[in-house]
Amino acid sequence: MFFSVVIPTYNRKPILEKCLRALEQQTFVPRQPVEGYEVVVVDDGSTDGTVEWLRALGVSDAVGTSAEFGHVRLLGQDHQGPAAARNLGVQAAQGDTIIFIDSDLVVTPQFLQAHGDRLVEGAQQLGSDRLFTYGRVINTANFEHPTSEPYKVTDFSAAFFATGNVAIARHWLEAAGLFDTQFQLYGWEDLELGVRLKNLGLKLIKCPDAVGYHWHPPFSLEQIPKLIDQEIQRGRMGVLFYQKHPTWDVRMMIQMTWLHRVLWGLLSLGGRLNERTLAPLLQWLIDRGKPQLALEVARIFLNWYNVQGVYAAYSQMRARA
Repeated sequence: MFFSVVIPTYNRKPILEKCLRALEQQTFVPRQPVEGYEVVVVDDGSTDGTVEWLRALGVSDAVGTSAEFGHVRLLGQDHQGPAAARNLGVQAAQGDTIIFIDSDLVVTPQFLQAHGDRLVEGAQQLGSDRLFTYGRVINTANFEHPTSEPYKVTDFSAAFFATGNVAIARHWLEAAGLFDTQFQLYGWEDLELGVRLKNLGLKLIKCPDAVGYHWHPPFSLEQIPKLIDQEIQRGRMGVLFYQKHPTWDVRMMIQMTWLHRVLWGLLSLGGRLNERTLAPLLQWLIDRGKPQLALEVARIFLNWYNVQGVYAAYSQMRARA
């Protein structure tokens, strides 16, 4: 199999460099089963010099034009969101197998080999290639040494199809119809495609040896407005998800149930525990070197904003109907 690693990126130049250098350091067992790979970077209208930096290193839309990043190709589009960027990457890909990762993911040297081995094993077990592999994602705030982070309980994901670390035969993506570009805001475009893949009968095969370290800066109070905005966007896109797949499973995923409304309403005291009232506690935790715990506390009001966003978008949808 030949891999095309598709990476959408938007204003992430520092961590993207680590991402691409890790992909250039892949090791393989000869001809078993990975025959080769390319890395298709799709710039989604970055304004931080990403495109200029890569072009200065000789990266173009063809493999092998850069001495430093010999596997990397560069495509670009106006800012349209990750769904459109991934579609562009798949359409331009040369591989028969697509791997999706995010541009803030740093992988281990065995990453591609592990996906390849597990795809073959899974196909042998199932008797077909009606499957995809899902690697392990470990969250870290360690920029200098991201791969030193241990696996934590909070790194567990129950998602069926998440594009942070997944490998799939290209023809199944095409059969499902690729990503829906209506998902232009934050969230759900990958899980929505996952529903269509599940309807085609594809199975999820866990691939814990394909490890990626998802870097994000340590939590700070300055991030809160952006995080709130993302939760509101996620609520709006969640309703679009539900419009396409009006099932109870989707309602549970997007938190559009009375249970979620009551749960986060109670935990946030009806919104009284919010970014203003909890700010002193959050800063106290950050000052004591516990930014991750501070973020978990902040999820009390972030989830409340998400639920509010879901129901506001759902009311608008019904008013237009």
